[in-house]
Amino acid sequence: MVTHEKAKAGAAAAKAMLSVSRPTKDAALKLAAERLTDSSAAVFDANRADVEAARAAGAPDPVLARLGYGPKKLEESVAMLAAVAALPDPSGIVLEARRLDSGLTLRRVSCPIGLIALIFESRPDALVQMAALAAKSGDAIIVKGGREAERTNRVLAAIVARAGVDAGLPDGWLGQLETRDEVAELLKLDSLVDLVIPRGSNEFVRHIMETSRIPVLGHANGVCHVYVHGDADLGMAARVAVDSKAQYPAACNAAETLLVDASIAGRALPRLASALEAAGVTLDLCPRSDAILGPGAGRRAKCDDDWSVEYLEPRMAVRVVDSLGEAVSHINRYGSGHTDAIVCSSAEAARRFMDEVDSASVFHNASTRFADGYRYGLGAEVGISTGKLHARGPMGMDGLLTYKWKLEGAGQIVADYASGAKKFEHADIDAEKGTRYGER
Repeated sequence: MVTHEKAKAGAAAAKAMLSVSRPTKDAALKLAAERLTDSSAAVFDANRADVEAARAAGAPDPVLARLGYGPKKLEESVAMLAAVAALPDPSGIVLEARRLDSGLTLRRVSCPIGLIALIFESRPDALVQMAALAAKSGDAIIVKGGREAERTNRVLAAIVARAGVDAGLPDGWLGQLETRDEVAELLKLDSLVDLVIPRGSNEFVRHIMETSRIPVLGHANGVCHVYVHGDADLGMAARVAVDSKAQYPAACNAAETLLVDASIAGRALPRLASALEAAGVTLDLCPRSDAILGPGAGRRAKCDDDWSVEYLEPRMAVRVVDSLGEAVSHINRYGSGHTDAIVCSSAEAARRFMDEVDSASVFHNASTRFADGYRYGLGAEVGISTGKLHARGPMGMDGLLTYKWKLEGAGQIVADYASGAKKFEHADIDAEKGTRYGER
């Protein structure tokens, strides 16, 4: 029943959020940043206890890396809150406008989705990001983080929720659940919750989808690739490969597989392997790459055909491919539709790769780590969607919005048009697109 009451409060807050002004939303974000900074000692103490408990329980290094919330993460959260506050209010924007007839105008206008449930694993900074995006877009939110971060999440949620209310957001705009039983109850409340966003493994996302009638927008794993084409600049290829894998190996946009064109493998692989290994990356080698590189510290022969592994650690699979077409086929078969990159000089090769790879983000001569809402200029991100409906790739505030149709007339009735007494004009009003509704 506690979950039901929290969902009722969230649904009521979502309705109240429809009339909250941009200054109030921005004030909430700025106050949240101040309160997080002022309460940093409490946040760090809670996180230290979570990390120590997770380490004692034998949590793997990727989980510990995602779980940490120290001074750097706090600094990033504060910067993110400021960036989101600086963005325009995304709600109430005219997406299209059309004059159906004289005195009869139709507009499609952006608006919040309503009450959103975020269920995520490991990363407490996701709570702050999602709360910020929800506040700015005008949604209410209920969050449930992984049990391994329960102390950190409890402190963060309390700080951010209170800051929002003190700045003028409705009570209940940010709620928190802490147990699996509460989640199970929440997933039955399709009359109150408008959207569920799970962030975690494929198995975790599928479980949520299979146990709820609420629409689910899944954010699953990232099996990302870097393909080094036959005409690639090898210095650039090494920089891109190292950054894609080693800059933050536990991220879902870190590259897990390096594909190297056979035409340059003999001279490219030693240089690429040296750069990756100098950055602390160990390599799983296909038979062809193993024959070229030979034994080395941390190297091991890849003896299976499972190329869909998400390591989330400083380990990378390496495969030699015979052509751009084979690289594309490999990515489309084994990748997760997240982010994939080609390093090449040829504009035609880049075009083919970016057209034919069926992923949410495809890059030319750039690290896969750029696939991020903040780096895309979205302020922050809800997550990275590997699906194709509603939102795809790094999902910012646009993913938390829907739209409504607003028709303004002067007493017109359909009967006049059905009888032929009047005719539709259906003229697009391009000048209104992108403007704020009501400010014409």
